[in-house]
Amino acid sequence: MKWHHIQENWAAFYEAIQDRWPEADEAELDEIDGDQRAFIKYIAELTEQEPGEAREEIVDWLRGELPSDVVMDPTHDSHSIALSAKYVNEGEDEYDDDARFGDDTEED
Repeated sequence: MKWHHIQENWAAFYEAIQDRWPEADEAELDEIDGDQRAFIKYIAELTEQEPGEAREEIVDWLRGELPSDVVMDPTHDSHSIALSAKYVNEGEDEYDDDARFGDDTEED
């Protein structure tokens, strides 16, 4: 995951941040507003580490899963749907319900 994903969806990461660093304060996170340097400094102070150590901890945290609020973002979804168009047969619309094409029916 790249930092710009976090910066663009900063509030969606609050829960994930507080899961990783339970002592993180939401008001402080509001002030950071996605600024990577400020976040590193904040985590360093919060965990009483050197900024380099805090940065490594954050990099490790970034390898985790995206919060569902980010994954389910309409912009992200629309982009994913548009990319899937190359797998849709001619005459089908990538935005149509799959059930219409008969591949989601239950076997009797």
